Amino acid sequence: MRSVKMLVTLGLVAAAAVGCGDDRAPADNRAGNVDTAERARRVATAWEGSEAARVWRQGYYPLGDSVQLPDGAFHDDADKRAYATQNFRLRAPLPDTAKKQAKVRWRDGDSLTLPLASAREAYDKLARGSNSGPALTVTAARLGRMTVPTSRGTATVPAWLFTVKGYDTPLKRVAVTPSELPRSPIGPVPERTDELGPLVGLDTVARDGRTITLRAEHGACDDGPAVEVLEAEGGVVFSASIRGTSDGPCTSELRVKKVTVKLRHPVGDRILLDAFTGRPIPPRQEPAGPTQ
Repeated sequence: MRSVKMLVTLGLVAAAAVGCGDDRAPADNRAGNVDTAERARRVATAWEGSEAARVWRQGYYPLGDSVQLPDGAFHDDADKRAYATQNFRLRAPLPDTAKKQAKVRWRDGDSLTLPLASAREAYDKLARGSNSGPALTVTAARLGRMTVPTSRGTATVPAWLFTVKGYDTPLKRVAVTPSELPRSPIGPVPERTDELGPLVGLDTVARDGRTITLRAEHGACDDGPAVEVLEAEGGVVFSASIRGTSDGPCTSELRVKKVTVKLRHPVGDRILLDAFTGRPIPPRQEPAGPTQ
């Protein structure tokens, strides 16, 4: 087994977990109920110098939200609720574009050509709500660009700019989808336990590169989730668990929580990995629902 430089193991923080595994790779049967720290080390070692890591570092993988809000958003609770419930009203025709592809550009000069989503596709991903409550009104749209943090640093990407009634600057939504995730060099854990489960996904990476906010799930009758972090030379591995579980009767309700973790060193181009799935933690692509 290749050696991996372990930089630091971080403590527990509030959060929980559910996510998607890689059904293309065989499950890591050794990980069943063993020490989570050992599982994290295996995940880090498997990715270090792997073909999957090489593919990852050549792709477009955003580390933040696909949407940037207008300046001053939101004016009131009604607008905030409209966005959270994805309730929009369209009051203008959406433009067509002959372009089928567009480039993502990084500050170091690298670029990547990806399929371009239409204005309709971008709007439909924003406006999935259709209720009688408060709504945000879109009065125009045009193709532009926006900057987003990615696994390769800040990138300028194509974006649809939607004019929202009452706001001076547009709401921006990325117009390209992330690159396909590479096949993981290590399979998922066969079964979730209180000691180790999958994360829901990545929420944000702060500008300092060290503050990571994740999303996870936990039950209605426990003390909440916890996350352990293993920082390695090529990746950062997060292990999610549940604290204070009870054997008594309980509902099957699942609750989503955010957890903020402070790393010892900035993420840089290291891969953010889920110990349970063995895969990169997926970024949030749409407005998130209510969390605790």
